[in-house]
Amino acid sequence: MPTANPARPANSGSPRTYVPSSETESVTEKFAEQLEAMAAATTERPALIGPHNEEIPLPREAFEILLQVYEAMKHGLAIHVAPLNAQLTTQEAANYLGISRPTLVKLLESGAIPFIKPGRHRYVRIDDLIAYAEQLRNERAAALDEMARDAEDDGLYDLLDGPPPKTR
Repeated sequence: MPTANPARPANSGSPRTYVPSSETESVTEKFAEQLEAMAAATTERPALIGPHNEEIPLPREAFEILLQVYEAMKHGLAIHVAPLNAQLTTQEAANYLGISRPTLVKLLESGAIPFIKPGRHRYVRIDDLIAYAEQLRNERAAALDEMARDAEDDGLYDLLDGPPPKTR
């Protein structure tokens, strides 16, 4: 199992970072393989086995989280777990997107991201932020694909067969 701050219990609800240890590398690898095999089997429902052999069914989302965690651990990456409220403040939402709060407020006011304003403060649903971030990624990927096609059509890749041309 990964190492973490032992003074803080796992169910504290506080953000926590887990770093895979070298002793558990082979166990992590084997567990990741088993999770991947379970993910491929569509007829089986994932479950945990409790300390008294009781079967605890896992929701699909929890199973997908385990897959992602162990995939990262398999590559020696640390995992940071932090609970998020379903409704975020504008500062929390801006932090999530990696933008400034004023920029986020402009996006909210323009209608790019839905929000509620029960009083003086705006709140953004996490699923709306996730959808916005995914839409932005898709738009950026499409723009990059189009730029690559245009460069290919214009023969710009043929110019890169040697050192870059001198510009001065």
